[in-house]
Amino acid sequence: MIRSLGFLSVAVVVSASQLVAQDLVLTNANVVNVTDGTVVMDATVTIANGRIVSIDADGGSPTGDRSVVDLGGRYVAPGLMDAHVHVGAEADARRALLSGVTTMRSMGADHYADVGMRELQRAGHATTPEHLAAGYHVRPQMAEGFFQDHPELGGLDGGNVQGVDAVRRVTRALLSRNVDFIKTNATERAGLPNTDPRKQLFDQTEIAAMVEEAGRAGIGVSAHAHGDAGARAAVAAGVRSIEHGTYLSETTLRMMAERGTYLVPTIAIVRDLTIPGGDYDNAVLNIRGRHMLPRVQRMAAMAHRLGVTIVAATDTGYGPNSTTTLAHELLELETVGLTPLEALQAATINAAELFGVSDHTGRIEVGLEADLIVLEHNPLDGIGTLQDVLMVVSDGEVIVQRGDWPGRPMS
Repeated sequence: MIRSLGFLSVAVVVSASQLVAQDLVLTNANVVNVTDGTVVMDATVTIANGRIVSIDADGGSPTGDRSVVDLGGRYVAPGLMDAHVHVGAEADARRALLSGVTTMRSMGADHYADVGMRELQRAGHATTPEHLAAGYHVRPQMAEGFFQDHPELGGLDGGNVQGVDAVRRVTRALLSRNVDFIKTNATERAGLPNTDPRKQLFDQTEIAAMVEEAGRAGIGVSAHAHGDAGARAAVAAGVRSIEHGTYLSETTLRMMAERGTYLVPTIAIVRDLTIPGGDYDNAVLNIRGRHMLPRVQRMAAMAHRLGVTIVAATDTGYGPNSTTTLAHELLELETVGLTPLEALQAATINAAELFGVSDHTGRIEVGLEADLIVLEHNPLDGIGTLQDVLMVVSDGEVIVQRGDWPGRPMS
């Protein structure tokens, strides 16, 4: 089926139902290995039942009843992974997928909308990225919706999620809804004009209690933290990742490198604070963003030099007015010292390790899920080519193909 999707009016969009039983062959493909930075030229990639079944370096001839797309020397890379989104609607998740994001980690959604979208995607009822869901943030003042979903914890409303017992109760409530990880706010937010992003919200013992409860369920904790004190407490408590990290000191970054704590710096969304439109358009935030941007850039550059593993993320909602994509974050990572390969790894294999999904996605290898993007140019020569994703393949299904080039999978 061919239909227009607003800004994608020039694209061929293929419905999931049309390709459920259809295998796919990509010929004349230059396949990017994000592990070692090599490229297999003029390869044929064969996909069946949603997985990669062969990568033939000598080309090879397609066999059987399969759809064949001649990529004409274009480049194939793994689908991108966005480690920090706030997506609560299927239309927004769909926008993320059309930009090349095939896996995303939801950092909070009212009424467990992210858990519901995860289940719909897994069952094949929604054409969206694979979801990892957090439900609600653990913070002293939980969102109003949390108490509507858990009225038995109403006594903790009014900023009363403080102390080890309270955070354990809230964490257990989240775990009861089968979330994939726990997200906590170790410091206040930066995206609200009346908050202080340096202010610490939980101490080490409180975060350690969250880590312990999550660990019993076999999942990890990710901590939003701009300020250094809150971040250091979270790292010492055993969280798997620090989100943002604007004001982190060298001491905290060295601790992260030693402990294997991931950093998700979200630089591009800080830049969004400084410009009109986008997810943020507020004078106070504009002033704050102009201060924060050079700080987070210097911090990320130091983290990279110290050997902290960096993971890419947008911290956007992929709404109709959002102007930030994961490609913009990779460009920011390049400006702070990452090579194009390292930037691409931040959105593929590093993210897959953080998410715990390396066994089935994040690389182009035989046996893994066919989550792929097609690009005009080699991303290892210039990461900016990711701003123009020509084809998205998710679980072996062609979601979108852009541009006037032959070999469409459906007529």
